[in-house]
Amino acid sequence: MARWFRIPRTPSLLLAAAAIAAGAGFSDGQAATAASAAFLPHQALYELSLVKSRGSASIDNARGRILYNFSGSACEGYTSEFRQVSELNSGEGKVTLSDLRSTSWEDADGKSYKFKIDTRMNDSDASPVDGIAERTGDHITVKLTQPEAKTFTIEGTTVFPTEQIRRIIAAAKDGKSLLELTVYDGSDNGEKVYNTLTVIGQPIPGDRAIASPDPATASDAMKSLKRWPVTVSYYDRDAKAKDGEQTPVYAMSFELFENGVSRALVLDYNDFVISGALGKFDVKDSKPCK
Repeated sequence: MARWFRIPRTPSLLLAAAAIAAGAGFSDGQAATAASAAFLPHQALYELSLVKSRGSASIDNARGRILYNFSGSACEGYTSEFRQVSELNSGEGKVTLSDLRSTSWEDADGKSYKFKIDTRMNDSDASPVDGIAERTGDHITVKLTQPEAKTFTIEGTTVFPTEQIRRIIAAAKDGKSLLELTVYDGSDNGEKVYNTLTVIGQPIPGDRAIASPDPATASDAMKSLKRWPVTVSYYDRDAKAKDGEQTPVYAMSFELFENGVSRALVLDYNDFVISGALGKFDVKDSKPCK
């Protein structure tokens, strides 16, 4: 089964009733609050395992790891380094091994986004994607150097991954339960844009008892922080809805801390569901803005 788990490269690993128009429903005051959010530089290791398979896809077993590094600040921008190695076993000796590596940088104002993605499936050659997206006026210009040189524009209301998480946190703090955003992160061949619907649950106080603690909830830097249960559904913007309703390409659920860290990851790919348990978590040194 030739497919790989696709996860947005966001500070939460992820990541995303506000409208996209008029700055995704943010007033000037809300935008200022969102821009001031402080993300925590950290490294996280997630252990992937199969929760269930459904439909026509017969997945007997799935396993893998995600190693995620996030660093930077509001003055120097944010850098994400991501590697995911996954193995899908569909029985009768049919095993698909995928290796996804990516690095990205996004400035704190969400105006510039640089990305480089490398995907390998079994013994196939790498499929690199390399490019930069710049916000100018009412549109975003994307310039790709790989897989082929190409320049195109997308709507200016589209956000990049770090901005997506920033807005989700701002909406959660403002008591909102729904958020719609159009997101670009360089996925697939570098030309894919997703419509996303984020559902935000009630806040979870830091002092609430946890049934399944992990390194994040045990960290001194995290114990007192509020978090929210979040589900982000990703829809192919260019796909046509069937019977008036479009099915998401996939959905991801997680608990999102107010500093951008996430835990209890669940990835729903329609045919099967994968969990990502946080196995290791380390806070990284950060340099204050001058």
